[in-house]
Amino acid sequence: PIRKTVFSDIMTRVAMRAAIVQKAGLIGRSAAMEETIQTVMQVGPTPITVLVTGESGVGKEVVARAIHTVSERAGKPFFAVNCASLSEGVLESELFGHEKGSFTSAVGRRIGMFEKAHGGTIFLDEIGEISASTQIRLLRVIEEREIIRVGGTESIAVDVRIITATNRDLRELVEKRQFRRDLYYRIKVLEISVPPLRERPEDIPILIDRIARRYAADN
Repeated sequence: PIRKTVFSDIMTRVAMRAAIVQKAGLIGRSAAMEETIQTVMQVGPTPITVLVTGESGVGKEVVARAIHTVSERAGKPFFAVNCASLSEGVLESELFGHEKGSFTSAVGRRIGMFEKAHGGTIFLDEIGEISASTQIRLLRVIEEREIIRVGGTESIAVDVRIITATNRDLRELVEKRQFRRDLYYRIKVLEISVPPLRERPEDIPILIDRIARRYAADN
């Protein structure tokens, strides 16, 4: 029985790694990327809230998708939102939805991403750019597992895993009182730091090969 369990565990990890590479596209042979992949395999099946850090362009969304791919939520929706690209009002409407008449152009009720992603995962990129108002709303989602649409009064239960990312020093923002301390500790239950490609040159050939094969297949 012990042998069978060990074999089953090995096969599960093989399947997880294959999903991370083939479905999410998280690849690399460097020690740094191997550590990242191993961390994703450990944290993916858990409900832990993850903060992914690193410079712009290092692949933070790829890591988030990999976590979702090996989680129990893999068959449910995955939504990615760049918080820095949307104004406060638009971002809150996108995430939490709004009720008809809540603002001038609100001609009807809008269902937000948290409702659409019920059972799945939401990836909030550039989390350090969100306003104080949005931070309060996000904290409510994490603590109470419910949302209130913009302009609404009804609490709506949601079951969503939140993964966040930033290229900024959130601790510094907390000290400057630009980011809520309680929210910071809620989203940073575990941190995955993604190193830039210049620090892992051995990954360049495998990335080039994957990109070339993808474009060859498309064309």
